[in-house]
Amino acid sequence: MTASALAIGFLAVWLLVAAFPFFWTLWGSFKVEADFFSRSSWWNAITGPATERQTGSAFTLAGYEGAWIEREFWRAALNTVIVTVSVTTVSLLFGTLGGYALSRSTRNYTVWILIAALVFRAMPHITLVSGYLLPFFELNVWGVLPTAIVVLVAINQPFTLWMLHSFFLSIPKDIDESAMVDGCTRFQAFRLAVIPVMWPGVITTGLFSFLLAYNDFAVTAMLLNQENQTMVPKINSFLGTVQTQGSIMYAVAATVSATVPLFILVMFFQRRIVAGLTAGAVKG
Repeated sequence: MTASALAIGFLAVWLLVAAFPFFWTLWGSFKVEADFFSRSSWWNAITGPATERQTGSAFTLAGYEGAWIEREFWRAALNTVIVTVSVTTVSLLFGTLGGYALSRSTRNYTVWILIAALVFRAMPHITLVSGYLLPFFELNVWGVLPTAIVVLVAINQPFTLWMLHSFFLSIPKDIDESAMVDGCTRFQAFRLAVIPVMWPGVITTGLFSFLLAYNDFAVTAMLLNQENQTMVPKINSFLGTVQTQGSIMYAVAATVSATVPLFILVMFFQRRIVAGLTAGAVKG
């Protein structure tokens, strides 16, 4: 057996193990709770006898209907879109400007700014959020989306600053200097000469920023009220201390609904992600 066959076999097994939880959850989201969480036999989750008895079919959309319509999961999905798009946009706006300025600066304090950003990024999110609570309550801005967006940008900004700074370092200074010789201002050189070369890095950083806001639980759970919850805290609310009939399947259906867009997004941008990470790994 050749090395390539061993590698293909290993990758196939790894892919099966890695993908199995998602596809199992996806399959189970079309069953009733008695089948998917059956204690008598795991095979019931495959065949769905209780689902067929209750609905007349081996598959049902009751979990999705309950989550999206009865429990209004669509509101959480809309809130998630607003939060993630806002956080990603603001983080990239300040991250590109700050990363470019730090990469082109010759001052000694540049490294200390980056170290301070790294220390702030390494702090637990829950520690940072707890410090925001009191002033937010006093200013009466707790529970609304802009509050969570501001905090998530503050948490995410050091990461985008570091990542984009490394990407800008990989771009020769001759590019913007040549543009300035041709009559561009510093900002015009940044916008017209540097940013077009930086797109793989910007997309990669933007995707990671998007994922941070999309998957966040600590910030959104503590800073948003019931009406403004995003998807992750909303899913957690389905699994509260008091269980009602079908609420667990609402959580399963909502989990699948929240995971599918991420899967599609990563598959669509996978080439850009690899290109961006590779571009940031080589300087000059």
